[in-house]
Amino acid sequence: MIRTSGEDHLVSTVQEDCQNGISIDLFLHISLIPAVLITGVLSFLQKRAQQLTIDRRLPFLRGRFAIVVPLDTIGNLSNRWSYGFAFGAISSTVLLLFSERYIPFIVPAWAKPIMFLIGALEVGLVYFPFFACLSTPFRTAGAVLGIIYSLSWIIITVWDTFTCPSGEILGKYEKIISQWPCILSLVFLLGRFIYMLIKAIRIHLKLEQEDPEELIGQHQVEHVKSLLGKPPAQSMHLSWFQSRVYKWDPNFKFPNRIIGTIIISLIGLYMMTLADYSLSNVAFDQMDRWKNTLKYLVTSCNETEALGAMIPQLEEFIDVARKSWLATTIFASLNSVAYTFHVLACYRKHLKRLWKGQKGFLPEKFHNPRSASSVASIVRYSGWQIAFTLWGYLIVHFVHFLFALLFVYLLVLPIQHGQTLSMLKNLGIILLTIVLVIALVILQVALVQIFFLQDKMSTTDKQKPLALNNRKAFHCFNYFFFFYNVVMGISNCILRLLFSTVVGTWLVSRIDRTIMQRGYETMDAGYSTWVGMIFADHYHNNPVMVCFCQLLVSNTLEKNNAETAYSTFSNISETPANSQAKRRWRLFYTLLRNPHLILLRKHHLSSPSSLQTSSSPLSEAVVHAWVMASQTQSRQTESQSLPEIPFTPAEDC
Repeated sequence: MIRTSGEDHLVSTVQEDCQNGISIDLFLHISLIPAVLITGVLSFLQKRAQQLTIDRRLPFLRGRFAIVVPLDTIGNLSNRWSYGFAFGAISSTVLLLFSERYIPFIVPAWAKPIMFLIGALEVGLVYFPFFACLSTPFRTAGAVLGIIYSLSWIIITVWDTFTCPSGEILGKYEKIISQWPCILSLVFLLGRFIYMLIKAIRIHLKLEQEDPEELIGQHQVEHVKSLLGKPPAQSMHLSWFQSRVYKWDPNFKFPNRIIGTIIISLIGLYMMTLADYSLSNVAFDQMDRWKNTLKYLVTSCNETEALGAMIPQLEEFIDVARKSWLATTIFASLNSVAYTFHVLACYRKHLKRLWKGQKGFLPEKFHNPRSASSVASIVRYSGWQIAFTLWGYLIVHFVHFLFALLFVYLLVLPIQHGQTLSMLKNLGIILLTIVLVIALVILQVALVQIFFLQDKMSTTDKQKPLALNNRKAFHCFNYFFFFYNVVMGISNCILRLLFSTVVGTWLVSRIDRTIMQRGYETMDAGYSTWVGMIFADHYHNNPVMVCFCQLLVSNTLEKNNAETAYSTFSNISETPANSQAKRRWRLFYTLLRNPHLILLRKHHLSSPSSLQTSSSPLSEAVVHAWVMASQTQSRQTESQSLPEIPFTPAEDC
């Protein structure tokens, strides 16, 4: 993308005209005031679960100003995509934290790290209302405040984007190209807040019931049912994508933390790719100008032929580098996007293995991580995953670029210059060396398999036992191949270092895999964060554990709210006669278990003779209970009143 002088003049003119417009950076700093006010309102509406010292000193607060939770990053699975788009709305500002442009004034070098920390805190406070309005239990207030706040951000962002679209990197339409994901996320949030307000009004008018709050989700219930039940005779029909590319599991849901991280990573990759493409064009244009200047100096100063011969090689290198960088930009972007989605698959796969009690896929040192490290890993994961993804894109892009240059200079250019035979000769030497090394390794294994291992002990064995045969011949074989292996070891050492460097660089953005050698995995801070996070999610979101806790909570609520066991003595439909019979049975059961209550009744009998008019078992039992109560009353000599006895119909007093 080469701009002419007229286009440069147009861009500079537009930038000068836009200096009087609205600055998003300035609006970000100003938004700190309404963000704090909205947070204060939501905090005032909530009440603290426990009283503090300030409540005794200021009783009129009545426990107000509780902590506002922006989002539950562990157990909450509701509004996942709303939180995801809230993360998408802050993506551009999060990427702005990587640059020094965020700081509105000049600070000394030693104070820049402190300013970055303060800037990160400010960004968190500015975007706090988006999350708090989604998670607050006061839906009406949260929806109204969310509508006002998101609408103001939409107006300012759209106005700044379309009235001042040019930029320093992408040119005339930079802001439109880079800001549309943020605008789309803000519009989605506005629609979500409007939906929340309509739903809150319908619930207030009793046109709709509020969703019950439970520990467990429906997908977790289905997962536990699949564990307890028999496998279906006919598997569910899956599409080609669900069966081949991504193995579908309807009973698994990703938490909002993972979805938000993926959305920011994708938007960040999009903006990073645009910036990479534009800056590379600027860099190669500058190299072209340097080449033209050098060419002019060579022709005007009559320099040597050797220096003049470098000009075509330099032109060729710039052309090859430009095309290679553009091609590898596409491959590096696709590679990073594939890694981003692959993290989702690895997260689900690792969690399901932990649910089954399988820890063999983890290094032994990570089988029992520390609790504090696991919880801290949840805090670190999202930020580290985004940073690893963006930096990994740049590193992988550079590796792709080097391989592309190597491919072009070894294969493409020799063919274009008519040096095919020379190229094939050099390539043949390289391939012959590699084939000889591989052949010697295979030959050693084949000779050992044929001559130096004992026969199978059983025909059903898959391989021969690890027992030597023809020992003398083996010692001679070992002696002569010693000299070959010394030479082979040099090449294999170089290949080992090369492969380790390439694979480690290629997987630098894969936080779910360690790039360290076995035994040194703890030095990989990214992988340690990944393991700690999946362990924390395993202990908090295991479907079997959550189902068990839900059963305990449900049974506790039933015991507190429902009637006791003997209250459901009969399952006959409720009629006046049945209701009276139930009450009598309950009365009999209560008096039988608590005979002291007989003397507290209004119509208790004065003598047992009146109870003997009936010979039913019920009458005999009541008589026996009355006698026990009379004996107890006769022992009370100091006081005429009985102590209060708690009414516990289902238990003994």
